Amino acid sequence: MSVPVLGPADAVEVARTLGRQLADGDLDRDLHRSLPYDEVKGLAESGLLALTVPAAFGGADASVSTVTEVFRALAWGDPNVAQIPHSHVVFLNQLRLHGSPEHQQRIFGEVLAGSIVANAQSEFGSKHVRDIRTTLSPAGAGWLLNGEKFYATGSLFADYLAVLSRRETDGSLQVAWIRKDASGVEVVDDWDAVGQRTTGSGTVRLTDVVVGADWVTPFSVEFDRPTTYGAFAQVLHAAIDVGIARRALDEAGEFVRTTSRPYPDAGVERAAEDPVVVHAFGQLELAVRGSEALLRVAAEAVDAANRTLTEDTAAEASLAVAAARASSTAVSVDVASQLFQVAGTRAALAGLNLDRHWRNARTHSLHDPAGWKVHHLGRWAADGIRPPRHGQI
Repeated sequence: MSVPVLGPADAVEVARTLGRQLADGDLDRDLHRSLPYDEVKGLAESGLLALTVPAAFGGADASVSTVTEVFRALAWGDPNVAQIPHSHVVFLNQLRLHGSPEHQQRIFGEVLAGSIVANAQSEFGSKHVRDIRTTLSPAGAGWLLNGEKFYATGSLFADYLAVLSRRETDGSLQVAWIRKDASGVEVVDDWDAVGQRTTGSGTVRLTDVVVGADWVTPFSVEFDRPTTYGAFAQVLHAAIDVGIARRALDEAGEFVRTTSRPYPDAGVERAAEDPVVVHAFGQLELAVRGSEALLRVAAEAVDAANRTLTEDTAAEASLAVAAARASSTAVSVDVASQLFQVAGTRAALAGLNLDRHWRNARTHSLHDPAGWKVHHLGRWAADGIRPPRHGQI
């Protein structure tokens, strides 16, 4: 199979079409925790997961702005399906930056044939997100990989796993690229969160997994120089939150137009004409539009930094993304909660599953504390201090 190589306009249109199709089933998938194998397969076959493959390897080499809008459109339909390929595109970026030509040719070629990459980064019970205990030990001409990962989003659906690990010989962080079906790899479906229930973000166990010497890419050096690596990863998280917020508001509007009853004191025939409800919707629309605008500005800032990468442009990209991410966290959680206030008691019926928007927003937005985004924005505004270089900003 060879997937389509999509231009920017086609990619966005395909994403919006898929988003509408995903929206037809996201309520039931969440309610029954039906894992979206068919939906992820369709996503891979659409060509959207090959958008960031470099042109030199036959890919579309899409801009960050295009990829961000694709993720937003998919998240509008189902933020679970949108989150599954997040690590796919982030680690393809890591491969672009640090992979050998032979390694790049192999992985990029397989992505163009429909393969999917998932992450195995975080570890349950470690001191913090950057405390990596999974090890790469020398073994002949290659390495042995051992450890246990959690929050391994998309691992159930993947062909390849990009495993963040620490090299025993020097303590440096590396990314070990392995096939999911390799000997010693166990992927466990034990993800049990209140939201984002179908992302396949469970446990990956690694026992003496053989890794070739040329299937390891350096990660420790990622932040030794100006980079947009973290900003790219974070702007896609923001896109997912913004997609959730817009969908929650859209569903609230539909419910009020078709189902909600007006409050008697309003003296109107329809809930959508109630002035208190109308004002609340105006406030929510203002918040969502603001978050959407910050998202576009952030994506454009990352694109600008990629064209001319300096300390200043990298910092501006990170700050723009921090603003978008802080906004998207607050807005997605708030809109998904306010949905019930504007829609009324009937909206709380369990079978409608409207609470999935809040559960998804609350769960997804916990990836990185929004307070630290605001902190770094404040340091910049008050004292001109650039944000740190790491993957969380």
